[in-house]
Amino acid sequence: MNDITKLVERYLATWNLTDAAERRAEIDEIWTEDACYIDPLVDIAGRDAIDATIAAVQQQFPGLVFTLGGDVDAHHNLARFTWNLGPEGGEAIVIGFDVAVLTEDGRIQSVHGFLDQVPAL
Repeated sequence: MNDITKLVERYLATWNLTDAAERRAEIDEIWTEDACYIDPLVDIAGRDAIDATIAAVQQQFPGLVFTLGGDVDAHHNLARFTWNLGPEGGEAIVIGFDVAVLTEDGRIQSVHGFLDQVPAL
């Protein structure tokens, strides 16, 4: 497993951290201060906004977990990967695809997210 795959796994694990202090410590470690996150539902910048977005997603989907949906494909400072959101060990309810832009020191500068499968409302 390479360093980029490990970083992506840490990124996804952060979305599963429900302890606010632990989650924020991990965000501060793996994201740059001016990082941004963009998907069809949000366009945010900064660690505070990233933390608040993760907390909001956890409230919207309580008890569900993010997992890596396959191999991480990476080159230069880019990584793309599929993720799943669903019950632990169960079928995914939401499936997405992210592209992360990384810094030279191995932190996340930005994530551009796409939603491939979402539950019907």
